[in-house]
Amino acid sequence: MRIQVRARNRAYDFEAPEGEKLLFAGLREGVDLPYECATGTCGTCKARLVEGELKDLWPEAPGKKHLKAGEGEFLMCQCAAAGNVTAEVSKYVYAMDPGVCMPQAVGGKIAAVRHLPGDVAAVDVDLDSPIDFDAGQYMALETPGVAGMRGYSMVNFARGTKRLEFVIKKKPGGGFSEWLFAGERAGSALALFGPLGKATFYPNLAKNLLCIAGGSGIAGMMAIVDRACQESYFNQYKGHVFFGVRTAKDAFYLDELAGFQARFAQNLAVTIALSDEDVPASLASRYPGLRFDRGFVHEVAKKTMAGIYGNIRAYLAGPPPAVDASIRFLLLEAKLSAENIRYDKFS
Repeated sequence: MRIQVRARNRAYDFEAPEGEKLLFAGLREGVDLPYECATGTCGTCKARLVEGELKDLWPEAPGKKHLKAGEGEFLMCQCAAAGNVTAEVSKYVYAMDPGVCMPQAVGGKIAAVRHLPGDVAAVDVDLDSPIDFDAGQYMALETPGVAGMRGYSMVNFARGTKRLEFVIKKKPGGGFSEWLFAGERAGSALALFGPLGKATFYPNLAKNLLCIAGGSGIAGMMAIVDRACQESYFNQYKGHVFFGVRTAKDAFYLDELAGFQARFAQNLAVTIALSDEDVPASLASRYPGLRFDRGFVHEVAKKTMAGIYGNIRAYLAGPPPAVDASIRFLLLEAKLSAENIRYDKFS
């Protein structure tokens, strides 16, 4: 089926097979259509139907609250074409840059689930075919019987990999996470699409790194720090990582973070922020290379980073209140430009 998307600057034509979401078809063809979550929650990918018919694959998608249905608006990430379609978006749209990791659909199976503290699971997924992705990106995941896809950042970084690692937190009412935690899921089939997201790190950035993450948001930051370490990036530039959890019992990946820090002890600082309790002496003594502080992660980052924001790119992830609070102080107090504050919106 022929799809035409008319943007403010030009029109793009591409093909979409039956059942493929318009957003995914365009991204797969190298058209950088607007999106943030790509899973039906944020409404960023809304478009207006000009001609043709659509199939709505998830009528209950939360992002529909952002639509003016009477004006023909729809979510490109949740609708497939029922024939030739012409749609219109209100934004400028460009072709993807040469050399980017092109999004694609790929099948996979859950290889292992390891339960971590704080209702969190580390999930390894084996893919049917290898993919490339950039540090900080995510995949949209779907399993049969659960409506809609969910976006999860990769913890690992590797080119041409057939294994992806995710961190998934159990959320009340979250269809995918409740399915994951309800039983033994090793061997379960998944449908994935990606890589997605623009909160990416490249070794030619030539800036100091600031990573602020709450809870399972640490996933994408792990990939960023992993790639930076692989490239010996911290031999020349500084890294500041802030990981927020409620209590010491909720902390995970401390061994891995300590390992990163030990490799570049002079330039890489990792701080664990505990919001609900004072730092236990036993925790600090167990991880002498890590720093610990009491408070919400954005508050600890703001206090620690005061006066040292020169030449910095910031990456944010976690609960929306923590991300929003971090954006505010980075814009208003740190005076970072919007270009140097990167995050992906999942809800």
